[in-house]
Formats: sequence, structure tokens, C-alpha cells
Amino acid sequence: MQSQLSFSKQNQTGTLYLVPTPIGNLGDMTFRSVDVLKQVDLIAAEDTRNTQKLLNHFEIETPQISFHEHNTQERIPQLIAKLQAGENLAQVSDAGMPSISDPGHELVVACIEVNIPVVPLPGANAALTALIASGLEPQPFYFYGFLDRKPKLQVAELEALKDRSESQIFYEAPHRLAKTLQHLVDVYGGDRQASLCRELTKKHEQFLRGSLTELLQWANQSDRVRGEFVVIVSGNPKDERESEEPDYSGLSIEEHVDHLIETGLRPNDAIKQVAHLRQLKKQEVYQIYHHLNKN
Repeated sequence: MQSQLSFSKQNQTGTLYLVPTPIGNLGDMTFRSVDVLKQVDLIAAEDTRNTQKLLNHFEIETPQISFHEHNTQERIPQLIAKLQAGENLAQVSDAGMPSISDPGHELVVACIEVNIPVVPLPGANAALTALIASGLEPQPFYFYGFLDRKPKLQVAELEALKDRSESQIFYEAPHRLAKTLQHLVDVYGGDRQASLCRELTKKHEQFLRGSLTELLQWANQSDRVRGEFVVIVSGNPKDERESEEPDYSGLSIEEHVDHLIETGLRPNDAIKQVAHLRQLKKQEVYQIYHHLNKN
């Protein structure tokens, strides 16, 4: 067990601050977030060009370093070294909460492993912003984020989720929205209630509420499928899940991968889906499934 006292004077290292940024409206930046970004020694940003616009707006002169999905392994040792030397760092993504469908999780884990304090700040988040205005049950909810881009894998993901009773939250890009809605209709049924939430907090913010069939018709006919979407789908109203639906929570990782292979997925695709469903790294699932020594 590990205990963290975030603001103890006895901490021997710097602190990693996880700072949310606005998802569209700069007015949603908190006073505390601005103060932290001004006071830290360095800002690790998903896209330094994008973050520089935010820094300029709030007259923040703190230097930046890039930290994104393509340089994670290179950057983490560098950032950990700075923190261990006593520097305070802030980590930001392009919009919203770090680690939520954005970079950050690996750095958090690395800090925890060497007892560096990790301090999260509250702030803007697209999923919860959409949920509370969707008109669908706000709790319990199940946040999934982005579905797989490959149609076969996306359908397999939805098959695994269709009987969940919670409201489900997905992210989707405009050019993939219609295809994703078609898969939702095919797997969930067209009568399932849902909400499309686009351009949240921006001038053209829009909520579309109705059945999946109605929302698919809108997406196929509208010339305004623009901006990032949050898709919220109501939970399955059944009291019990269908008996043939496998209980993945009772399966080992190897059994889970084997089950998906039996449904027709290739081994690598099955490993990728298991990693996504269990929120693990693909490499970790690969090593467990193939009995590889981590060393």
C-alpha cells in the first residue's frame, strides 16, 4: 500500500500537477489552473503549439516540453529526472482532462512507482459535460471513450457492451459518426435512446436527442456533422443480461483472448480488444498471453 500526502512539506521531490484545459471556451479555465501553470517549472503539453495559444491568452510564460503518445517512452525518464531533482511539472492535453482519451496515464504510473506526488486539478471534461445535459440517466454511467476505428473490431466492442445497464459514453470524430451510429443501430437496436453532443461549450454547441435510428438519419442527411462528438447511449433496460453473454470479469486474460479468437478475431486483434476492455497496455496483454518474461 502507498499513501500520498499531496502537500506535505516533507516531500523530497517535485510534484506532477494534472491540469485540465478548456474544451472550447477559454472562460472555463479555472483560477487555480492558471496559477499552477504560472508557478511550475515546466509544462508537459500534448501539442506545444496548441497550448501556447492558451498560455498567451493568460499571460503564462512557463516553458513547455512536448509529451504525446509518440514520444512517451523517451520523455518519461526525462520528466521523472526533473521531478526527482525538485522541479514541479504540469501536464496538460489539448483539451479537457489529461489521461482521459489523451496522454498522461503512463507518466502518472511512473511517478507513483518512485513516490513522486501526483496532484489532480478539477476542471473541464467533455464526457461529464455532455452527460448532465443529455437527458439520459446520469448515474451509473460507463465511460468508454473512442471505439476502435476498424469496423469488425468496433462491432465486437459494441457486442460486449450492448447489455450493460449503465448509460454509455463514447467519443467520436465527425467523419466516422455515421458509420458508428450504423453499428450502434445494428448491435443495440434502433429504438435505444441516445444523445449526440457536439461543439460543447462553443458558439455552435448542439444537442440532438432521440432514438439511434433518428440520430443516424440526421447524421446521414445533415451537412452539419462537424466538430468532435460525445455520443451517449442509454443502458439496456433489461433487468438481466442475456445468459449467453460471457462474464469477462470471471475470465483470465488468456481465457478472454482465446474467447475472442473463437469468435473469429485474429490473435493480435483479440489482444488489442482485451487491452482496451480491461484498460491495460496492449504490450502487457501480449506478454501475459504469450507467457513472455517482462525482462
